[in-house]
Amino acid sequence: MSSISESMTRDHRACDERFAAAEAAAAKGDWLRAASDFAAYRAAMERHFSVEEETLFPAFERHTGMTAGPTEVMRAEHAEMRDLFERLAAAATAHDADEFLGLAETLNLLMQQHNMKEEQVLYALMDESLGGEADSLLAALAH
Repeated sequence: MSSISESMTRDHRACDERFAAAEAAAAKGDWLRAASDFAAYRAAMERHFSVEEETLFPAFERHTGMTAGPTEVMRAEHAEMRDLFERLAAAATAHDADEFLGLAETLNLLMQQHNMKEEQVLYALMDESLGGEADSLLAALAH
């Protein structure tokens, strides 16, 4: 079984690849492909957020008692990203390359910073604090 850090970091990379495909399609003006790739990316991100917000963060908070710490910051950043998802979807529907690519740049910066905090700090804290429960959480998430 892999660690929370390994599993969730791998998922970050898979989501990043989906987003890069949507961004490349938009840059080429292939709006059908951009919309399709963006929808796949958004669904993957919502699943990722759901795993964190509904399973991992609550388990971490229970074990550490930290409810106003890193998980609160991550939830706020998820909300910011969800707002950008809405705006990106609207730009794709409108075939507005300038808007889409500008928002994509903003989202990329936010995601890079967010992922770094999770990958370098929060996931390691989760692996350490959740101990043996991490394996059962990951096993449950895989189904």
